[in-house]
Amino acid sequence: MRTTKIQILVHKRRLNLSHLTRTFATANFIMQTTQIIDVIIPALNEEGAIANVIGDIPDIVRDIVVVDNGSSDATMQVAREAGATVLSEEERGYGAACLKGISHLMAKSVRPDTVVFLDGDYSDYPEDLEQIVRPILTDDIDMVIGSRVTGTSQKGSLTVPQRFGNWLATFLLRLIYGYRFTDLGPFRAIRFDKLLQLNMTDRNYGWTVEMQIKAAKQKLACQEVPVKYRVRIGKSKVSGTVKGSLMAGYKILYLLFRHV
Repeated sequence: MRTTKIQILVHKRRLNLSHLTRTFATANFIMQTTQIIDVIIPALNEEGAIANVIGDIPDIVRDIVVVDNGSSDATMQVAREAGATVLSEEERGYGAACLKGISHLMAKSVRPDTVVFLDGDYSDYPEDLEQIVRPILTDDIDMVIGSRVTGTSQKGSLTVPQRFGNWLATFLLRLIYGYRFTDLGPFRAIRFDKLLQLNMTDRNYGWTVEMQIKAAKQKLACQEVPVKYRVRIGKSKVSGTVKGSLMAGYKILYLLFRHV
């Protein structure tokens, strides 16, 4: 069972007015939706961050699925103790971990209506999940991207290669497919049936851009919402290395032109 919001407030935080306000807002949001929302979090060596991520996810979520991607630390144990469903995917790759999580949700007797993806490094603000899923629940939107570009990013949280890669990829998406995005951010929500319809295949660096390319080609109703972003806990496995940045850039360009 997940740790409840009240338990988190009592045991991990000071019970103050701002926390109470957020708790009541979440309760009101829960009463307004009957849709099932699940979360998938790919994680690699995130023992210092993953409990914070899980603990800050609002109670509108049914299941939090952490897919460990071959961690050498205690990520799996910490995530399990924090109340998540923990899977293991030994093949290294962001996309491989996401696909493992999707397979798990497909096998459920009751599948989710909406699935949310976010990172396990605490760079995203999990409490922003409500504003990310809201357009899907209320405005008949198929996919929502949390935009770090239009939102508030802490200094140093987005590297120069990330900013340039985002600009170039979203410019090409607009030029080739006519869809306007500002970010390839990992924090996103999509209707589960539409996600399956996309037939996602990328197993590493191209996961986010593949989803947006295929959403554009299939003319899904897409929207962005501004989200907050901060410096991650620990070292990035992609933007924190030269090899990772180069491979991600290559894969993004490859996928953009492959699907033309």
